[in-house]
Amino acid sequence: MNIDLVVVGKTDSKEVASLVELYSKRLSHYCRFSVITLADVRNTRNMAPSRQKQLEGEAILRDVADGDYLVLMDERGKQYTSLEYADWLQKRMLSGSKRLVLVIGGPYGFSEEVYARANDKISLSKMTFSHQIVRAIFAEQLYRAFTILNNEPYHHE
Repeated sequence: MNIDLVVVGKTDSKEVASLVELYSKRLSHYCRFSVITLADVRNTRNMAPSRQKQLEGEAILRDVADGDYLVLMDERGKQYTSLEYADWLQKRMLSGSKRLVLVIGGPYGFSEEVYARANDKISLSKMTFSHQIVRAIFAEQLYRAFTILNNEPYHHE
């Protein structure tokens, strides 16, 4: 299965980018993993948040094919323990989907069109994290899930 993490906008933090790179390399031992960075919407200073979400949503949906399993990283999504998330991931891999697309949206969330297309929503926490740091946290959790599924000693419980 191919797993793509789609993010809106580049990170301006070298540390976050370095962590995402580290976990991307580690994930390459388990799956085809890539990070797809969509360009930031320009001239947002005087733009309504709904318009910004619409433009970001159009960019997200352009990258999603009919057979893709689309998962939004969303504060209203389901929360999992690391073991539950590993089980969820295994079920996705066995489902027959060729591509799992996980999306971290922009600062205002997702458009209604993106919500309508989504197959699932996951929340990392009830807390709010910057869209920058979520990239690193999520990449680490994905790596952790694969180590759990492979009975490797990374996760302790």
